[in-house]
Amino acid sequence: MYTRSSLLQLVSFIDLTSLEATDHEESLITLVRKANEGYQGIHPAAVCVYPNFGKFVAGHVQIPIQTAVVGGCFPSGQTMTPAKISELAEIEKLPVQEVDIVINRGEFLAGNFDFVADEIRQMRKAVPSKKLKVILETGELKSTDLIQKASEIAIEAGADFIKTSTGKCTIGASPEAAEVMCGVIAAHYKNTGKRIGFKPSGGIRRIEDALQYAEIVHKNLGADWLTPPLFRIGASSLYDTLIAELKNASNG
Repeated sequence: MYTRSSLLQLVSFIDLTSLEATDHEESLITLVRKANEGYQGIHPAAVCVYPNFGKFVAGHVQIPIQTAVVGGCFPSGQTMTPAKISELAEIEKLPVQEVDIVINRGEFLAGNFDFVADEIRQMRKAVPSKKLKVILETGELKSTDLIQKASEIAIEAGADFIKTSTGKCTIGASPEAAEVMCGVIAAHYKNTGKRIGFKPSGGIRRIEDALQYAEIVHKNLGADWLTPPLFRIGASSLYDTLIAELKNASNG
C-alpha cells in the first residue's frame, strides 16, 4: 500500500511529456502550467518535448523543473549519422538541460555494435552541456542478453541515463528489462564509482506499476538512486492520477 510520501516522491520522478505530431505552443503551455503548479511544492522532474519547442518550454517552466528534448531521429533512430549529429549540435544551442536520444535498433539487432556505440559517442560529443538519456527501446530487443548488451554499450559510450522506451513502441517498459538495466548500472558503479541514471518509460499507467519500478531501483541500486537526478519515470498520464489521489487523500 502506498503512502502520501510515496505518492509525492513519484510526482518528483516524472518527466511530464508531450511528443505528438499535433503539438504547438498553445497546447504545450497547458502542460507547462501543470508542471509549474505541481502539488504542495512538489513538481515533476522535467518537461519533455520535441526540440523545436525546447526554447519555448525552457522560457516558461519554473526552476528547478528541467527542460528535456528528444533527438537522434526520435523515435525510430533510422537516419544518417551526420543528420543526427547536426540535430544534436542545434540542440546544444538551446537553453535546455537534457536530451533523450534513441539507439538505431536495426543496426543493433544486425550485430553492428561498434556502429551503435560510435554513433552514441558522436551524439554525446555534440551535446557536451546536456544530460544525455539514451533510449534502448527494450521491447524491440528480443532478449535480456541483448538488453544487457545495449545497456553496456550506451553507458560506455557516454550515457548519463539509460531509458527503456520511446513510448511509441507497442511494448514499453517491463520489470524484466528494468532488472537487467539496473544490474548493468550497478556493475558500472562498482567498477568505476560513476552513477548512471535509470528511466522506465512506456505503458506505466498505474501507481502500483511506478512503485514496482522504484522498488527495483531500490533493490538493485539502493536508496541513493531514488532521487530525480538518478531516477525518472516516463508516465505523463500517471501524473494526473497521482495528483488526483493526493487531493482525494487530503479531502478524505
